[in-house]
Amino acid sequence: MRLIVARCEVSYVGRLTTSLPEAVRLLMLKADGTFMVWADGGGPNVKPLNWMTPPTVVDEQVGEDGRLQRLVVRKRRLEDRLEITVSEVLSEVEHQLDAQASLEKEGLEQELQVLLAAAPQWCGEGLRLVRREWPTDIGPVDLMCRDGADDWIAVEIKRIATIDAVEQLTRYLARIRLDPALASCRGVLAAQVVKPQARVLAQARGIECVEVDLEVLRGEREPDLRLFAA
Repeated sequence: MRLIVARCEVSYVGRLTTSLPEAVRLLMLKADGTFMVWADGGGPNVKPLNWMTPPTVVDEQVGEDGRLQRLVVRKRRLEDRLEITVSEVLSEVEHQLDAQASLEKEGLEQELQVLLAAAPQWCGEGLRLVRREWPTDIGPVDLMCRDGADDWIAVEIKRIATIDAVEQLTRYLARIRLDPALASCRGVLAAQVVKPQARVLAQARGIECVEVDLEVLRGEREPDLRLFAA
């Protein structure tokens, strides 16, 4: 990973055009092609000011003194690009990070994934597991299943499902559906608690929400009986 702290201007050109005035910012270039522009502050849900997901091409321009003057980060085969004009480099370092296949889930969320992988029918009638941690180029979806009609179902598991969880599953589905064989893949968001706003957004996106009971999944108690009127 390469980290550059620089006084710079940033412009994005693509589906729309945006610009950031000159200021001191952190430029992060990861080995996988991810590029991010960071500012300080932003609270607990801080996000980069600009970013480009891989695959990317990075072009550099340096002056006669060898100092970085300009970076252009662009998408392969697309018009999207970030242009960074550097007036001063304050710090530049590179570090070799340890690679890992996927982020290991912790605590209850990991337990939920293990239990639902063993009993995917709790995520939908007739579901059977095909694979845990189904890979996409932006990260793995928790469970990939097929239903009774042999259709594909991508299941994302959260302890508490928020709007961010819906957005995450939406991104996974977009990548999964690029494969013609999986173009009709549907999404299910499974959680102990689904926030009302998340449920509304999920419905609008065609994503089903399922609330699961951890004690029932563990076998610590029987599921509640439900009576339906004739």
